[in-house]
Amino acid sequence: MQQDIHDGGAGADRHPADPARGIPVQRRRTPAEAASEPPHPGGRAARRRALAARRTRRRRILKWTGGLAAFALVAGCGGAYYAYQHFNNNITAVKVQLGNEAERPKPVADALNILVIGTDSREGLGREYGDEGSAGHADTTLLFHIAKDRSNATALSIPRDLMVPVPECQAPDGKTIPGTARTMFNNSLGQEGRDPGCTWKTVEKVTGIRVDHFVMVNFDAVKTLSTAVGGVEVCAAKDINDPDSHLRMSKGRHVVQGDEALAFVRTRHAVGLGGDLTRIPLQQQFIGSMIRSIKSSDTLTNPAKLWKLADSATKALTVDSGIGSVDKLKDLALDLSKVDSGKITFATVPVLDDPADENRLVLKQPDAAQLFSMVGGDRSLTEPAAGAAAPEAPAATPATSAPAAPAAPGGAASAAAAVDAKDLRVTVRNGTGTPGQAQQTVDRLVAKGYAKAATAANVPAAATTSISHPAGKSAEAAALAAALGLPADAVKADPKLGARDGLVLVLGKDAPAAAAAEAAATPATVPSEAPKDLQRVQGDDTDACAK
Repeated sequence: MQQDIHDGGAGADRHPADPARGIPVQRRRTPAEAASEPPHPGGRAARRRALAARRTRRRRILKWTGGLAAFALVAGCGGAYYAYQHFNNNITAVKVQLGNEAERPKPVADALNILVIGTDSREGLGREYGDEGSAGHADTTLLFHIAKDRSNATALSIPRDLMVPVPECQAPDGKTIPGTARTMFNNSLGQEGRDPGCTWKTVEKVTGIRVDHFVMVNFDAVKTLSTAVGGVEVCAAKDINDPDSHLRMSKGRHVVQGDEALAFVRTRHAVGLGGDLTRIPLQQQFIGSMIRSIKSSDTLTNPAKLWKLADSATKALTVDSGIGSVDKLKDLALDLSKVDSGKITFATVPVLDDPADENRLVLKQPDAAQLFSMVGGDRSLTEPAAGAAAPEAPAATPATSAPAAPAAPGGAASAAAAVDAKDLRVTVRNGTGTPGQAQQTVDRLVAKGYAKAATAANVPAAATTSISHPAGKSAEAAALAAALGLPADAVKADPKLGARDGLVLVLGKDAPAAAAAEAAATPATVPSEAPKDLQRVQGDDTDACAK
């Protein structure tokens, strides 16, 4: 929305008109007008109180608009008090179903975790961007963690091509959507009618970090928000010509907005290795720069820009019902505004090429679990904790090798000193009679380095947990038993399994208690340093360039 500003002459105050309420433009009174006005009732004391009230209102508005600077995608929601209802009507809120509270990660008191979903929805955008009318998937996803003391923040980028388990979830119409043991992360939204609540549950399942709220934007939001702030400065380390994203950019610094801004965050084929992992640093560069643009005095002291930014932001957002009003978004924005740009770290979840498909990705362990443990434990990536000793292993740090198996009867070792876990297929079947136990066990196994663990159909109730193995894989089965704390007699050979088959883990009714005992016995330590070779960029880094 464009706003007219009346010039009352040199040195005159500038106040934005209020289109929503029809408030006229105001200007400073001339000396002649002031002299001709009747005395203010109450004398000088009343005038001082009136002046103080105006200043208080002005400080309140500035405080609210200061919250805009905290985070690019929710910026603007705390400003423009006089247009409260206008902005409130802009916001789209969605109630999500998150299932059993007991199965969700535990919260860290006062810390905030905001799931930011950039969907590739083309709804309402015509044919220009292809796939016309697509409902959209989780194309760009960041888990934005704000420390409980608001001293720092971490934004974790989750690659769209990452292979993950997507849990069962509920569609907005109440329909239950079955879970998928292994699929691309971006299928957690849109596919089979999945809503943002499904992506929310997937992120909690994969990372073990509790999510508090979500914010979702589409292609059009990038265009309108970048235009509202007057453009976003980006950098290219080389000439870029990408016919797929329609980005043509010469080497150097540029200020982009609208279609060009969207082309920049979408480009991938003309930079780096040409994949999604190349595009993520560009998006991090763009968001960091947008945050700096919003924090700049040029934005915060420009009423027309603030109105346009607030209007664009609230129209662009889809949020969960927990923050589905201007008041709640304002409070969130004020929380975020306390974090200095230099203390915001953008990082990408550590991944490797999927051995089964070079066009897909899997978590790089133990690095991913180490990173999740840091973020979930409210540990900053900006700098090591003060006085921290050597980093401790996180509670759920995966191992690339399974533990050595216990000695077999007669003293012969039933396993080598280490068994390669990452390539071993483990099929988990639930015989506990309690839903969800198989997936929880798979999560534990993946955290221990068993990257190919997966669920299968439930089996009739079993009293105890067992591991079946084909001929030649007794060592692997014994190592798995040791990793889960199972007795040696839980392992048995199964002649029905062939040489190419993996292990089959059947969970008995004793499994939940065993899992709880393992969790209780594991110290909840948080690493003090990030994994080596972690891709990251600071929010105040003005030298980041697309390569």
